[in-house]
Amino acid sequence: MSRVGKQPVALPSGVKASVREGAIEVEGPKGKVSIPLLAFIKAEMKENELVVTTESNTRQAKANWGTQRALVRNAVIGVTEQWTKNLELQGVGFTAAMKGNVITLATGYSHKSDVEIPQGVSAQVEKQSISLASNDRNLLGQVAATLRDVCPPEPYLGKGVRYQNESVRRKAGKTGAK
Repeated sequence: MSRVGKQPVALPSGVKASVREGAIEVEGPKGKVSIPLLAFIKAEMKENELVVTTESNTRQAKANWGTQRALVRNAVIGVTEQWTKNLELQGVGFTAAMKGNVITLATGYSHKSDVEIPQGVSAQVEKQSISLASNDRNLLGQVAATLRDVCPPEPYLGKGVRYQNESVRRKAGKTGAK
């Protein structure tokens, strides 16, 4: 029995959820999120709560139960507060610029890298920091990972694109001949 799945998701005031065939739609002051229903899962509204249950007692149904409840909770938080991620550029000459919905990163390569920001994610760019916000947690994480993959932090000098407050394990360089 899933400890996470059996807990109902409370809907704060101003948030509406509806269960349609194959999806759960959550709407609030910051936007709207649609979550597909996983296999073997049912969802229903009871008063001001959304309850997720399983249709069968299989191993996969139990695994999907907690996952579905967590996805619904993330959507509720997203439409009320929004999810945010902050990235930092570490390195001499590493800069970011935004034009339209494209972020251009100069990260020490011979060329600049362009990353398109999809609809549903808002971005603010300063010289060496990027702030992302979205009501869809999965989409936000994917965009942040795409930006980080342009130039991940390297272990010797620590240069690269990293999440704010991410600790990069540093290695000692060459020790020299004895």
